Amino acid sequence: MSRTARSLAGLYGCNHGGVRGAQPHPPTAALAHNRTTASPCYHYRVFRRKTTGSVVCPSCGSLVGVRDDRCYTCGRANPGLWGFAPLLRQLGSDFGFVPIVVGGSSVLYVLTLLLSGSNMEVVGGGFSFLSPSGQVLLMFGASGWVPVFLMGRWWTLLSASWLHGNLLHILFNMLWVRDLGPSSVDLIGPARTIIIYTVSGACGFAVSTLAGLMLGGLPIPILRGGGITLGASASIFGLLGALVHYGRKSGSSFIRGQAMQYAVVLFVFGLFMPGIDNYAHAGGFLGGYGVSAIVNPLTRERGDHMLIAIGCLVATVLAILFSVLSPLPVR
Repeated sequence: MSRTARSLAGLYGCNHGGVRGAQPHPPTAALAHNRTTASPCYHYRVFRRKTTGSVVCPSCGSLVGVRDDRCYTCGRANPGLWGFAPLLRQLGSDFGFVPIVVGGSSVLYVLTLLLSGSNMEVVGGGFSFLSPSGQVLLMFGASGWVPVFLMGRWWTLLSASWLHGNLLHILFNMLWVRDLGPSSVDLIGPARTIIIYTVSGACGFAVSTLAGLMLGGLPIPILRGGGITLGASASIFGLLGALVHYGRKSGSSFIRGQAMQYAVVLFVFGLFMPGIDNYAHAGGFLGGYGVSAIVNPLTRERGDHMLIAIGCLVATVLAILFSVLSPLPVR
């Protein structure tokens, strides 16, 4: 799907990945200026900070003075972001969504394996190979109705998307991230893709957690919800939901049809595989569709989107750190 969708994006001019117009480097003569003075060139060269001229308002895209207190078009306060608006725009154009997700998930998987020690399950039942211990996964931020309601670890709704239960689990999910990530970034924008990935994952685990609390006593396992749940699949379904919304709003029946086909196949596959959290998949898909409708992928990506994306990543890191530093209840 990724190559076809990217080709389609290029054909119809659908790249909304942000404005790439980074400020040019100052002339060589200006760089030779006395660096003991706080010149605009020095600020830009060292801190990427602009102290004079105009910048693009991160809310509406209008040109404003870098020192203006308010945007005259949309009314946003401090539209110049203390001179760092150009850096924000450049960061938005270069954001590496796939390396962030694959790298972060892989590092956490290796750490959970190492800390499992002798409790690591090298070969388990079914397709389980190299599985971290359940205690370590709980410590790093696995979610579900047990951690959230019995242990009070509500922040795990954010951390669980970055954890995986065995080698095939992370391999399968990261292959989907590598396939869907570039298409999502090309069509929706890098910052909005991170927002959708983070929020839809939290939505998926929230739905699974509530289902586990209310339906945990049902005799059919696939209807019980997640007692302890984790994995990137909720966020992956969020990307599929966002692509379905993009295809619907843009009029691209191909993108909408392909994304919906993938979602249906994966969801049906989860109904027949043990240990699959279908509530998280459904919640992630609905969350991705809803967030895409809010951030409107058919418009140009703004600086505010990048600020929110950074906030999502920071909140996720804090959730993982808080999980590790918070002692688990003694059973």
